[in-house]
Amino acid sequence: MPIIAIVMLMELKTIRLTIPENGNIIVGQSHFIKTVEDIYEAIVNTSPHLQFGIAFNEASGDCLTRVDGNDESLKQNAIANATALAAGHAFVVALRNGFPINVLGRIQAVPEVVNIFCATANSLEVIVAETEQGRGVLGVIDGSSPKGVETEAHTKARVELLQKFGYKR
Repeated sequence: MPIIAIVMLMELKTIRLTIPENGNIIVGQSHFIKTVEDIYEAIVNTSPHLQFGIAFNEASGDCLTRVDGNDESLKQNAIANATALAAGHAFVVALRNGFPINVLGRIQAVPEVVNIFCATANSLEVIVAETEQGRGVLGVIDGSSPKGVETEAHTKARVELLQKFGYKR
């Protein structure tokens, strides 16, 4: 019985995403054309004051980047980031006037959302694999590496910040 070897090449790339000024982004994976509609509804039904843009890369059919949102500059940011990723079924939400924590649970509960890779305001690189078929997200590099362990002064400052945001008494 002959042995058949199939060699498939894969290239790893890092794609630096652009964080909107005074904003955050959420990067995730979904699986259905109505992702932008359902994420839109999840956001406005949770925090109607948030400004946001959503871009979702289809992985079949027309293979378009689908877009929605309530702020044109954030829609353009989401489009630029999603098209830079060029990974099928990846989505990007760019937002302002709130934090990902305000909407992340609702986005994760959207039936077609498969995975959330990150939610951040930090500098961000997304690691993608590219093959003959296309691209897929492998993971993210979110911000910088730790530079030490927090001291009592750091703990106090963290608690004060959380209190300022209303998350801690």
